[in-house]
Amino acid sequence: MKIGQELKAFLDEKAEQYGNPELFIPSDPIQIPHQFSDPKDQEVVGFFTALIAWGQRPTIIKNAQKWVEALDGTPYQYLMHAKPQEFNHLDRFVHRTMNGIDAIFITERLSRLIKMHGSIDRFLMQFPGGAKEKLVGLHHFFVFEQTLPRTAKHIANPSKGSAAKRLNMYFRWMVRKNKSTGVDFGIWKCLEPKDLMLPLDVHTGNVSRKLGLLNRKQSDWKAVDEITHNLRNLDKMDPIKYDYALFGLGAFEGF
Repeated sequence: MKIGQELKAFLDEKAEQYGNPELFIPSDPIQIPHQFSDPKDQEVVGFFTALIAWGQRPTIIKNAQKWVEALDGTPYQYLMHAKPQEFNHLDRFVHRTMNGIDAIFITERLSRLIKMHGSIDRFLMQFPGGAKEKLVGLHHFFVFEQTLPRTAKHIANPSKGSAAKRLNMYFRWMVRKNKSTGVDFGIWKCLEPKDLMLPLDVHTGNVSRKLGLLNRKQSDWKAVDEITHNLRNLDKMDPIKYDYALFGLGAFEGF
């Protein structure tokens, strides 16, 4: 097991290797928001894409593309000006356990958020604290008395113990300012890269346990907290760059 500076050097090398945009973007769901040049579009397209980012990558990409195309190719402007009934054509949307009912509700709520605050970034600025507090605030906007339980489960709540993998990944997309590599967008101001939390999945969890970065067996918010704390010891300003290293080692090297 590599420890200390040896571990940091190893993971720095792997983060650079797997964070290469020419290799990473073409096979990853992040390619969907990368189709847009306007940060306003990147933000909303990234949100929809991240919400369905579980399962096989080609299926995620295909269904995210369908969701975006349903917004008439101008997602931000569509959300700003559409009336709620104009989202009903999403009624046939399906991705694993998410169906048309969920897609219509989530799209309508995001439209309302955009009309009220201008952007998700501005909405999140009202919640003091780090990523957890902002994730909880986002959850409560989408999940209230009228939200169906089947829909609510798609908006993670770390205060209930969820690892919030997909939304932490979305936050990484929006916050990390790695303009030198060009994978993440770095367009949000509500958080700094140092305040991000690791998107914990099977690959990042298994590799982290093997490297001694994570002792907790459950993949919950406590595990996210533990591993992110240890990654900050390796790079306090940009700990979540190691998401690329940990994911790459697990998904592509079978580490």
